[in-house]
Amino acid sequence: MKFSPIHPLVSWLLYPVYAWQGVGVRLRTERMLPPGGLPTGEIAGKDPAIRLLVLGDSSAVGVGTTDAWQGLCVRLAVHLQGRTGRKIIWRAAGFNSATSGQLRDHVVPNLERGFWTHIVLAVGTNDAKNFHSLPRFKREFGGLLYALKAKWPEAHIVWSKVIDFRDMPAMPPLLGRILEARADAINRLGERLCRERMATPATRLPVEGPEGFSSDGFHASALGYDAWAKHLVPYVLNLPDTEDGRVIS
Repeated sequence: MKFSPIHPLVSWLLYPVYAWQGVGVRLRTERMLPPGGLPTGEIAGKDPAIRLLVLGDSSAVGVGTTDAWQGLCVRLAVHLQGRTGRKIIWRAAGFNSATSGQLRDHVVPNLERGFWTHIVLAVGTNDAKNFHSLPRFKREFGGLLYALKAKWPEAHIVWSKVIDFRDMPAMPPLLGRILEARADAINRLGERLCRERMATPATRLPVEGPEGFSSDGFHASALGYDAWAKHLVPYVLNLPDTEDGRVIS
């Protein structure tokens, strides 16, 4: 049963509960590492190639799986190739616990310049989980968008919103409601920033059931990453609905 969300302002009053239950979840949850393998690769197809950069937190490199080919970046590359027939050159740049500010300050400046036609951002979960304020998220996520556009001005940027914390098996019901309040506020602000700064916010990934999560009840499983990748394909390809301008699947 999914309990109703909490207003973001009320979540601050419940911060002691968040801290208490959050420590308990952290102690019970196994620390998962990224799967082995190089963070770059390509899939054969016709030119011109789609050059895909997936940038973000642990999800960007497939934490929760044992094989990089089961993670978000490569599954997205596979589905893009299947949809378009084009060659896909992919690069995953993700790190455990990364926040928007850390990506902006420590990752983007150190990425090879290259030429990316499409950039997918999988970030915001740790900003919400760490109780970052909205002004801080605006500075850090907004600055990340500026940094990406400055370095790769022609790239099509897609942001994948934070999923509903109440759907995560690792979350006690009250903690899930508290964090969902933070995620909802971040998603609303992040969508506005994307629209202001020439990026595309994808709709929130619907979670069908616990089978989409790995053994830690927090990260996606191979099945979850595949569903996530399929969800993002139309946003990456910028496919509008001819009737009302919405993106179709």
